[in-house]
Amino acid sequence: MLKIENLHAEVDGKPILKGLSLTVDAGEIHAIMGPNGAGKSTLGYVLGGRPGYEVTDGKVTFDGQDLLALEPHERAAAGLFLGFQYPVEIPGVSNVQFLRESLNAQRSARGEKPLTGAEFLKLARGEADALALPQDMLKRPVNVGFSGGEKKRNEMVQMGIIDPKFAILDETDSGLDIDALRVVGEGINRIMRKADKAVLLITHYQRLLDYVRPDVVHVLADGRITRSGGPELALQLEREGYAEAAA
Repeated sequence: MLKIENLHAEVDGKPILKGLSLTVDAGEIHAIMGPNGAGKSTLGYVLGGRPGYEVTDGKVTFDGQDLLALEPHERAAAGLFLGFQYPVEIPGVSNVQFLRESLNAQRSARGEKPLTGAEFLKLARGEADALALPQDMLKRPVNVGFSGGEKKRNEMVQMGIIDPKFAILDETDSGLDIDALRVVGEGINRIMRKADKAVLLITHYQRLLDYVRPDVVHVLADGRITRSGGPELALQLEREGYAEAAA
């Protein structure tokens, strides 16, 4: 589904990704772990098409398309979802209206009919209930006044509504307490653990992987994948740290 070949990228002229290669097939969940500054978030931003992240070499294909040739909204319409480490606040924009417009814009780009207001509200309320997000938060401005955990649950509600093919989740566990971590982990499994979908989980810690068991764990250090293994690799990293694995 996603194939990255020899990817090099820089920010403000500073090289961050230095020949990263990775393949994620449909039906798989891959975890990316690594020390601060290794390039984990940069990888997510490059795949999502964030401005300021310049690809200097390499190739990325998504479902057979040249991902790097697509604009960010085209990547989203193709089925890519990027969950942010720090979801932004959007004052003055209703959460429910933002989600409805986002979904219908993608449906339109795919030649699908937009959902009616009633159809959308039924979908949004179902996702909010599944992720323990109070219904009144759907009416509030996007993420404004939300706690860290509420922002992450709201982002999972977005993912459930959009229903992407491929999700890149950048430190979704950041700022979550034990109960919220379980709810979010169960949400990822419910929405994305399917034969025609795939996930790239970016995380510092093993704790989210107790709930979302990955098929493959990768160590990213100094801009490239230095080691890959099964779920047991995450446990080893938790015990021993990154120094040896990153060498």
